[in-house]
Amino acid sequence: MPVELAFGLTALALLFEAALPYPQWLVARIGHPVMWVGALIGFLDRHLNDERGGPRLRRATGILSLVLLLALVGVPVHALEWGLMTLPLGIVVVAILASSLIAQRSLHEYVRRVAEALQTSVPAGREAVSHIVGRDPEALDQSGVARAAIESLAENFSDAVVAPAFWLLAGGLTGGALYKTVNTADSMIGHKTARHLQFGWAAARFDDLVNLPCSRLSGGLIVLAAALMPGCSARGAIKAIRQDARFHRSPNAGWPEAAMAGALGIAIAGPRAYHGEMIDYRYMNRDGRRELSARDIRRALRLYTVADALLVLLVCTGAAFQFFMP
Repeated sequence: MPVELAFGLTALALLFEAALPYPQWLVARIGHPVMWVGALIGFLDRHLNDERGGPRLRRATGILSLVLLLALVGVPVHALEWGLMTLPLGIVVVAILASSLIAQRSLHEYVRRVAEALQTSVPAGREAVSHIVGRDPEALDQSGVARAAIESLAENFSDAVVAPAFWLLAGGLTGGALYKTVNTADSMIGHKTARHLQFGWAAARFDDLVNLPCSRLSGGLIVLAAALMPGCSARGAIKAIRQDARFHRSPNAGWPEAAMAGALGIAIAGPRAYHGEMIDYRYMNRDGRRELSARDIRRALRLYTVADALLVLLVCTGAAFQFFMP
C-alpha cells in the first residue's frame, strides 16, 4: 500500500471499529478472521507437531509451520487488498476489513463486564474474568480478580489495539493481517508446555519481535493519558516502567502493565496460579496499593479510553497531514 494512504486507512479502521463492532450474526454465519486463522493453526499443529520427534525436529517443523501460515494468510490478503484498492472508494472497503483486526470496543466491553460482575460478588467476578485470562479463577479473591482484569486491559491495549494499528500503518491490510496471524499463533502454540515448547518457539519469538515497538508505544500513550487524567500520575507511570517493566516474564507486556499500574498507584501482576500451581511472578509497580476492587477496574478503563483516544487522534492527525499537504 502507498505510504500516503496508510494513515488514512488506519484512521478509518480505528474509527469504524470504535463505532461498529464486528456483527454477531456474521460471527454465527461465517466466523471471524481470527477464528479462521486459529483453525489453520490448529490444523498445522495437529499434522506437523509430532510428539515422537526430537527437540530439533519439532523446532524445525514449528519454523516451517510459521512460514506456511504467514504465506497462506499473506498472499491472498495482499491480492485482495491490491484488487480492492483499484476500485473507487476501495480504501473504505479495505478499512472495514481492517477494522476486524482491532479490538478497542470489545476489549473495553469484556473488562467492563468484569467490573460489573465483581460489584455483584466475587464468584461472579471470577466467572467474568475467566473469559479474558488464563489463570485459575477459583484462586482469585476480590483483589485478584481486579488485578487480572487490569493486567489484561493493559497488555491487550498493546496487543489488540496499538499493535494492529502500528502494523496497518507499516504494511496496510496485509501487514495488519500478518501481525494478527503471528499474535494468534503465539496465543495458541507459543507456550512452554511439553507439546509446544519447541514447536511453538518460532511463533513466540516472532511475536516478541513484532510487538517490541508496539509495547513501548503503548506505555508511552498510557503515560500521556495519565498526564491528562485527574487522579492519575504520569510520573508514577514512568517510574514503574523504569523500575519494573524489564522484570516482567514477557519482554513486552511489562511496559503497558507497569505504566498502567504506576499511573493508577496500584500493584498488578505478581504471583498467580495456573492449573493448580502457584507461580511467583514479579509485581509491576511493586510499591503500589495491592488491595483492589471494581472501582480500580473502572479507573483503569477510563485511563484506557484516554490512551486509546490519543492513539486515534495521533493517527487521524497523520492522515489529515498527508491529505492536506502536497
